[in-house]
Amino acid sequence: MAAVRQVQITFDCADPWRVARFWCEVLGYELPPAPDGFASWEEYESSLPPEKRGEDGAAAVDPTGAGPRLYFQKVPEGKVVKNRVHVDVRAGTGLTGQERVDVLEAECARLVALGGTRLYLLEADEENESCLTMQDVEGNEFCLD
Repeated sequence: MAAVRQVQITFDCADPWRVARFWCEVLGYELPPAPDGFASWEEYESSLPPEKRGEDGAAAVDPTGAGPRLYFQKVPEGKVVKNRVHVDVRAGTGLTGQERVDVLEAECARLVALGGTRLYLLEADEENESCLTMQDVEGNEFCLD
């Protein structure tokens, strides 16, 4: 039997720190501690030569250690097509009908205020409960489920 492995989910993006901060707010994650000798990541970044600033990626971690680490790496090209993999944020687990939709819409409003974009609500059918499709601050699709 294969060993269970921890995973890291990696996002390609133009501004790793902006996207990492957005996902910290979405998931209740935190930025990892700044490198030794620095009080913050901003202090660390400002210590680098100007041509090196923003080259490193950024990460978001679950403070409980239960969820996967998210890593945001800077890439030169922008997003062109729909994601092949996306994150489902479990905002309405166990809820059905209008109660579920109300919770998804409330979470959507919170995330829109942080820079996310609401795309559309997929209403419940005979097989699936409602979910709401959104985009993060750089256009990566995710669902409120």
